[in-house]
Amino acid sequence: MRFGINTFLFTWPFTNQSAQWFPRFSRWGFQSVEIPIDNLNGFDPAFISDRLRANGLVCGTVTPCLGPDKDLRGSRESQRAGVRFMKRAIDRMVELGARSLVGVVYSTVGRAEAVPPAERRRQWKTVAGNLREVCDYAGERGRSVALEAINRFETDFINTCDQGLEMIDTVGSPALKLHLDTFHMNIEEKDPAAAIRKAGKRLGHFHACGSDRGTPGNDDIDWRSIAAALRAVRYDGDVVIESFTSDVKVIARAASIWRRIEPTREEIAWKGIRFLRKALAPT
Repeated sequence: MRFGINTFLFTWPFTNQSAQWFPRFSRWGFQSVEIPIDNLNGFDPAFISDRLRANGLVCGTVTPCLGPDKDLRGSRESQRAGVRFMKRAIDRMVELGARSLVGVVYSTVGRAEAVPPAERRRQWKTVAGNLREVCDYAGERGRSVALEAINRFETDFINTCDQGLEMIDTVGSPALKLHLDTFHMNIEEKDPAAAIRKAGKRLGHFHACGSDRGTPGNDDIDWRSIAAALRAVRYDGDVVIESFTSDVKVIARAASIWRRIEPTREEIAWKGIRFLRKALAPT
């Protein structure tokens, strides 16, 4: 198990300048960095890789940011643009040495509709076909894709572990895994620990976030049961803190962060990893 940090907490968009945070990530005890990609040409992969190595870090995962023009269940044009974008993001992963493409890889975040059952089935089939193409591309390059189940306010499409596993079965690619997040599970799952156990070996990525998007451990999540479930399925991937504050304005608006949840974003990082290292330590 490796502990990581998503750069959303400190910087957006991700550029070469974002590497200024790497020394602090390393000093706080993180081992990996999760990089969100919006502009594929917004940074130099060789430079970022060098800065990561210089600070004893790795790029563990990459998150593609799919806008309405890159929606895998949108218009034909947006579907193709989304597939092309994610393939190029996988190319960036190879350059960065990252293992997995993670997050909401099936639609734009914020699209929440009440569509008739027939339309949902059509969208499901469309997304599965597009994801199959992306996963084939990832698998050929020794990479994986982990789709994230997120809460009902951010998507109407995949909210739960069960739905995520259903999509994985529909796609049928060994490169496709499940991405679970404690913040979203706290809203959508009857029993988050049971969801982790159900995902089992298909759990490909894990976000450890406070129930209010703040510091892990400074919240009401049952971390003891989460830790026991991760141990039970022998999860050995990255555990990443993905929290948000009002400091990064664009991301704050997208994540509906309207108030200061913690005193500083630095505290979310260093207090969060200190808590996770203790809470998730092998017994």
